[in-house]
Amino acid sequence: MDLFDDAGRKNLQKDAPLADRMRPTTLSEVVGQEHILGEGKLLSRAIRSDKIGSLIFYGPPGTGKTTLARVIANTTKSFFKELSATCAGKKDIENAIKLAQNNLGMHNRKTIVFIDEIHRFNKSQQDSLLPFVENGTITLIGATTENPYFEVNKSLISRSIIFELNPLSPENISFLIKRAVVDDKKGLGGKNIVIDNDAVEFIAGACNGDARVALNALEIGFFTTDRDKNGIIHITKEVASSCIQKRILNYDKSGDSHYDTISAFIKSMRGSDPDAAIYYLARMLYAGEDINFIARRIMICASEDVSNADPQAIVIATCAAQAVERIGMPESQIILAQATAYVACAPKSNSAVDAIYKATNAVREKPHGAIPSHLRDSQYQGAEKLGRGVSYKYPHNFENHYVKQQYLPDDLNGVKFYVPSDNGYERTIKRWLEKIWGE
Repeated sequence: MDLFDDAGRKNLQKDAPLADRMRPTTLSEVVGQEHILGEGKLLSRAIRSDKIGSLIFYGPPGTGKTTLARVIANTTKSFFKELSATCAGKKDIENAIKLAQNNLGMHNRKTIVFIDEIHRFNKSQQDSLLPFVENGTITLIGATTENPYFEVNKSLISRSIIFELNPLSPENISFLIKRAVVDDKKGLGGKNIVIDNDAVEFIAGACNGDARVALNALEIGFFTTDRDKNGIIHITKEVASSCIQKRILNYDKSGDSHYDTISAFIKSMRGSDPDAAIYYLARMLYAGEDINFIARRIMICASEDVSNADPQAIVIATCAAQAVERIGMPESQIILAQATAYVACAPKSNSAVDAIYKATNAVREKPHGAIPSHLRDSQYQGAEKLGRGVSYKYPHNFENHYVKQQYLPDDLNGVKFYVPSDNGYERTIKRWLEKIWGE
């Protein structure tokens, strides 16, 4: 641990926010993340034995990424240097490397470099770490709220173990709140504060697994609530609700939450579950997602997953997209819900998707198949002499407005790209094609 950093942190600790004061310093104090910290799990074994390799902690805010780094700092015999990618530059990286080289050369002591928000380092900054991670000069611990497979250089990923942290459960959050209320060293213990169980449950449910948000709400309640005649600060559910007026959603429009939620939304429509689809729609709207983006995804689903099983689906989805452009929120939530419900409940077919993929592969493999002469343009001088359009049969001149003739190039004649399903209206299309083609 850097002695100056450590002294500075201790001086700030007295006036630090409750969430920072309550941050665990030992592995036994950490709550949640049993999937990586449970008995016998790799990370807990590595921390206890002080055998840490390069790591990347990945997860939403307030789930313990920095906390685990601090626990490692308090456990390891290695020198621990902390940087934040939000304010550190290449010079800071160079200084940390130089420090690590001195520690190794003069004291035979390893150095762990913890970089918070590592995804904020650009490619050049991340690349500058690589040789020193590679040769063991430093052990890297990175923390990120973004998917490291997208935001961290592959070369660093390949040399690190990635641990994904999950949002804390309401039970975990409730435990942390109650611990903060009674802790008389770092928390609010001894300050005559009482919190009702339903207030604890409300905060635990409203913070969406973010311990920092929960403890901040508790601290706001403590500072803004008058003491009663007995000198007690009483945190009720009403007080708690005023401290968290809107439930927090971990939803970054450019991050994982955005892609995960829209993926769940589309898959729920595709899976014909209107309840789930509308729930994910509500999550996106609540988080402030772009309504035009949502409308576009509904249109895509209407064509990709419903298609001709219900041709009205794309019509309704398109009309909904036009309507939300003109109307805006909050009324557009009703329009989007209508379109979502329709697409989710519609019969499904991906025959058109299969058709275009098969046709594209055919074009890729046989790009120069000659168009039959009778289908080619005949509206220019000399076309007839070249055989263009000759022998073309105009379908409307025949019974049922259909006549058999070759449409595909010779080398693809008879190939079926579009094969209608038996779902919804496609059943009618399938029967009609069977009738006119005699198959």
